[in-house]
Amino acid sequence: MIPTLAVPALSSYHWLGIPIAIAGAVLLALGTMFQHKAVQDQPAAQGRTTGSMGGGRLQALLAKPAWLGGTTMLAAAILLQLTSLRFSPLIVVQHIGAVALVVTTLATARTTRRSPGRRALTSVALCVAGVGAFVAVAAVSAEDVEISVRHLVTILVVLGVVLALLAVAYGLWRRRWGAIVFTGAAGVLFGFVAALAKTVIGRLFQGDFEWLSLTCLAGLVIAALSGTFLVQTAHTHGSSELVVAGLTVIDPLVAVTLGITILGEADSAPPQAFIAFLLAGATAIAGVILLATVKKTPGTHAA
Repeated sequence: MIPTLAVPALSSYHWLGIPIAIAGAVLLALGTMFQHKAVQDQPAAQGRTTGSMGGGRLQALLAKPAWLGGTTMLAAAILLQLTSLRFSPLIVVQHIGAVALVVTTLATARTTRRSPGRRALTSVALCVAGVGAFVAVAAVSAEDVEISVRHLVTILVVLGVVLALLAVAYGLWRRRWGAIVFTGAAGVLFGFVAALAKTVIGRLFQGDFEWLSLTCLAGLVIAALSGTFLVQTAHTHGSSELVVAGLTVIDPLVAVTLGITILGEADSAPPQAFIAFLLAGATAIAGVILLATVKKTPGTHAA
C-alpha cells in the first residue's frame, strides 16, 4: 500500500469532529450525574462504606432508571466521541470533553440550589482554560496520519504494561485509594480507549483491518470495561464534579500523549507548541487537584 501524506487537522471536513465532540461531552456530563446519583442513593449495607462493586450492588443499580438512563447517555457519548475521531485528529477533539465539567458544575448548582463556591469555580476555570488552550494549539498544529502496524503494536504493548501495573496496584492498595486515584486510573484507561479507537477506525477506513486491528479492538474493550469499573467505584468516594473533572482532563492528556508520541499527530508542530502543550496540561491538572479539595473546604457543597 502506498503511504498517504499527513493532512492538516482543520482542512477539508476535519472541523466536523469538534461539534460532534461537544455533543458527546454534554451527554458525558449528564450521564455521569445520573449514574452518580444512583450510586450515592445505594444504602451503606450494599457497599457504600467499603466502596465495593459486587454482584448484589450491580443488580440493585440495574433496577434503577437513573443509573440505566445515565449508562445510555454514556454509551451515546462514546459513540459520538468515536464519530468525532473519524473526522479529526485525536489531539484536537479529545480535550473538548472539558465541556462536560462546565455542564456538571452548573447542573449540580441548579439541582442543589447552592452556589458552587469560589474554589469550585476557580478549579473549573483552570480546567477549562488549560484544556481550551491545548485544543487551540492542537487545532493549528495537528495532522491526521496513516495508522501503521508499528502504531498498533506499540500501543498494545504499552497498554499491556499499564493494565498489569494497575492490576497489581489495585490488588495491593485499593483500600487506601480515594476518588481522585480511582478516577485517575480510569482516566488513564479511557485515554487508551480513545487512542485504540483512533487506530482501529483509521485502519478500517484505510482498508487494512486485519487480525492486529482485531487485537486492538479487544484491548479497547478490556480497557473500557476496566475503566468503567473504576469510575463506578470512584462515585462511591467522591463528587460527580471530581469524577467528571478527572475523566475530562486525565483521559485527554493520556490520549493526546499517545497521539503525539506514538501516532505522530504533532510531528509537524513547532517547538513552541510543545511548550504550550505542557503549560496547558499543567494548568488543567492543577484544576483537578484543586477540585479534589473542594469538599474539605467549609461552606462549599459537592453533589
